[in-house]
Amino acid sequence: MKDTKKQTQLSEIGEFGLISRLTENIELKNASSLKGIGDDAAVLSYPDKKIVVTTDLLTEGIHFNLMYVPLKHLGYKAVVVNLSDVFAMNATPRQITVSIAISSKFSIEAVEELYSGIHLACEKYGVDLIGGDTTSSLTGMTISITAIGEANADELVYRSGAKVTDLVCVSGDLGGAYMGLQLLERENEVFKVNPNQKPQFEGYDYILERQLKPEARGDIRELLKTLNIKPTSMIDISDGLSSETLHLCKASKVGCSIYEEKIPLDKQTKDFAEELSINPLVAALNGGEDYELLFTVPLASYDVIKKEFDITIIGHITPESEGANLITSGGSVIPLQAQGWNPLMNKGE
Repeated sequence: MKDTKKQTQLSEIGEFGLISRLTENIELKNASSLKGIGDDAAVLSYPDKKIVVTTDLLTEGIHFNLMYVPLKHLGYKAVVVNLSDVFAMNATPRQITVSIAISSKFSIEAVEELYSGIHLACEKYGVDLIGGDTTSSLTGMTISITAIGEANADELVYRSGAKVTDLVCVSGDLGGAYMGLQLLERENEVFKVNPNQKPQFEGYDYILERQLKPEARGDIRELLKTLNIKPTSMIDISDGLSSETLHLCKASKVGCSIYEEKIPLDKQTKDFAEELSINPLVAALNGGEDYELLFTVPLASYDVIKKEFDITIIGHITPESEGANLITSGGSVIPLQAQGWNPLMNKGE
């Protein structure tokens, strides 16, 4: 059915009218947010805290395809990927800024749909939208989000703290987001040939959600705090397990052994990988966009960590001279290679 709702062109209300419309109902929730949108700059107050800042840039045609990514989901995901980086520092996100460049093909209602996802993520994770910028684009949409978080100095966790004999752990399961992307890409190709063909998504709701609406694992940070375990190093999995493991090992000047049979995979991930004749291990190692946390903990934490159903011990840290290796189920030792997402090389989602 054709959408008969009136679509308001950006030119009808201008930049300041758009900003006013998108931000008129924002209420600040964090005490550290002294002044948000409405002045030349936001004002934050963080007495006795360390501040973490991270930025991600998402470009239409490179990072997302609006043929199958709903704008509300895109707004939500754009926030979450930044918050994931804050949680990976063992910090708490408090504020975000949002800047967008949009072409004339987007109506006011379309931008409001994008922002509805942004506001939903802010509400869920308790962060304040405190500013940003809007500008025009000749080629689609670009979104830039900066997240600001806080932590006590002794709480911060870096990539560089892993020690030999530490356990290598991961939250959740891996490869689902990549397989969700493969499903969306497949159905998009079918749509190009036959627009009347109904998408075949039945039975794969989990991997679709992993791609379209990922969640940042702040709950894992809180769980570890409850268990009185501070990771020795940590990184979020945005570019695939192989790449992130190598980043961690390089920063910590160590090696590692990751065991194939320990890598957590969801049933839908495995089923759809089998349908496409893809090894699900490849999806986990190289797929990316899972936004789970990869971290190391001291060996002494083994008895506590092994009881947690949403954390899996997948290996251990070794001397740097041994390198970063995957130990296959057959006992073969294969050096890990960074074959995940590279924004300067990859094209597509």
